[in-house]
Amino acid sequence: MTETPRPTASTEATHVTESTESTELGLPGRIRACLFDLDGVITKTAVVHAAAWRRAFDEFLRRRDGDAFRPFDPAADYDQYVDGLPRADGVRTFLASRDIHLPEGTPDDPPDAPTVHGLGNRKNEILLDLIRTDGVEAYDGTLRYIERVRAHGLRTAVVSSSANCRDVLRSIDAEHLFDVRIDGVVAAERELPGKPRPDTFLAAAHDLGVEPAEAAVFEDALAGMDAGRAGRFGHVVGLDRVGQADALRAHGADIVVKDLTDLGEWA
Repeated sequence: MTETPRPTASTEATHVTESTESTELGLPGRIRACLFDLDGVITKTAVVHAAAWRRAFDEFLRRRDGDAFRPFDPAADYDQYVDGLPRADGVRTFLASRDIHLPEGTPDDPPDAPTVHGLGNRKNEILLDLIRTDGVEAYDGTLRYIERVRAHGLRTAVVSSSANCRDVLRSIDAEHLFDVRIDGVVAAERELPGKPRPDTFLAAAHDLGVEPAEAAVFEDALAGMDAGRAGRFGHVVGLDRVGQADALRAHGADIVVKDLTDLGEWA
């Protein structure tokens, strides 16, 4: 497995004074870059992911256990076992919670294959169908905050386990808001483990030319909080979209807000 290089400070990054950052952006003065998760932070796709996981898992469990199957819970099961994880990890973790173990298969397995990758591909098939049908909606407060961050000279990255990250950003006309993209495709190419490991966030900081202590992580998933804490990032912001503020704090959030317009004095 490829080891993520230790980030080095960039001489090109713009330094922002502590008083300006703290007051207007709600960030410590040492922060020079912001690393944003996609689903649940930038876009309102977390609920779509939960629906896709539910359909995929319920189809599988119904075939396995018949009508007596115990359905996937899109609240408790999603938050605890799959939210923020790479697709195959989500399959493994949820099935392990039910004491079910499937063969790994390969990433090219068809969606009906009885393997970890096959079930994950079925979930992605359902997800893309839901996105095509219903579209993708962005959190306006997040987009405005990112624009404000960039106006203050801070660099930005999107860090997502999704292999569809780039297409989703393009669908909401937001690809230009990020200097760096570390998503499921890039993580696979670089052999980076996903959240709750911090490797994808560390890779984003490295590509932006900042130390982890100079970067803020913005996440809504507990796995993302764990990654922010494990990577020793300078500030970890938890987005509480589903009423789990205490859990976000317990997993490493320095601050928890309902929306990024709650940070600073700029909204």
